[in-house]
Amino acid sequence: MYRIIYIISILSDMKLYLLHSFENIPYFTIEGFRQAAGMDNPHQARVLLHHWAEAGHVVPIKKGVYMTRRFADLHSREAGFQGVISAILLPQSYLSLEFVLQRLSILTDITYPVTAVTTRNTRRIENPLGTFWYRSIRPHLYHGFTISEHFGVRHAQASPAKALFDYLYFRPIPAAFHSSPLSLAEEFRLNLEGLSAADQEEFSRFVEASRNRKMQHILENLRSDAWRP
Repeated sequence: MYRIIYIISILSDMKLYLLHSFENIPYFTIEGFRQAAGMDNPHQARVLLHHWAEAGHVVPIKKGVYMTRRFADLHSREAGFQGVISAILLPQSYLSLEFVLQRLSILTDITYPVTAVTTRNTRRIENPLGTFWYRSIRPHLYHGFTISEHFGVRHAQASPAKALFDYLYFRPIPAAFHSSPLSLAEEFRLNLEGLSAADQEEFSRFVEASRNRKMQHILENLRSDAWRP
């Protein structure tokens, strides 16, 4: 049995050259690999990629989708990398919430997973490249983001105002907020000094469009406390 596994390992390592054509692209599918490698048997491609994943030569992103370890090592520290992975995992989504607010130093004291918003079901996805949280939002609130492209993959990210809106929209508000002059900015440790007047106005527009009573209360609190002229 061990001899068979050893032979399979040797044969698969001999075929590593087949990955060279995928080292400069962010991801590839089993079917794309099978065709490029000239394999007639899909099962052979799956077994080979599975072995390479266990050996660390490729990184499984999601079922049937891989990235070469070389590509991950070269680009994982680049600013757009996690946005690209998030978009590959769930194309109908945009980066938002804690992940974006932390990058903007609005949230500063905790390291967060990659957080995004979608109109599809809430879900949590883990792979060797990280943990990705997707929160489900109503379709009429699915806006307020810009689209960028890295490595040929389009991905979206919320504006500062929309990331703050999404964060407060999903965050439970303390009961004391309704009966005392509680400062939400202090309660949630929000550093809002970096938000411009234009950002504040954009946040206000999102609140008005939401027709959400909780968000109206939050807006009033921020205006009376954190955004006083």
